[in-house]
Amino acid sequence: MPATALDPAVAARLKRNADGLLPAIAQQYDTGEVLMLGWMDDEALHRTLTTGRCTYWSRSRREYWVKGDTSGHVQYVRSVALDCDGDTLLVRVDQVGAACHTGDRTCFDAGRLPLAAPVPDAAPPSPQPGTPEQER
Repeated sequence: MPATALDPAVAARLKRNADGLLPAIAQQYDTGEVLMLGWMDDEALHRTLTTGRCTYWSRSRREYWVKGDTSGHVQYVRSVALDCDGDTLLVRVDQVGAACHTGDRTCFDAGRLPLAAPVPDAAPPSPQPGTPEQER
């Protein structure tokens, strides 16, 4: 992976794994729908922040890829946030077409796993994206 032009103040906040990568969760900006998980290094994050399109690092191909360059299923970046531990990125995007390489809207459309524990009848409501509770 090459040297990067990522802002040193941003780079100093990142806690990367042993391969120099951070997980990047792509989320539809207006619905909160979780679309996919990709991996970014400093250069991929720099490209994402400066081009307005999501760039990821392919661990299998060992190269950068811009979401949508081959499929047309582009992710236009609306915002990027770093979690409280500095080890995960949340990229809020406007997804055009399918997010998953299988052609599904999200990479999580394959089906839910069965829960062994009962779900309470009166679970508290989840905060909605964009509310003060969600932004904390």
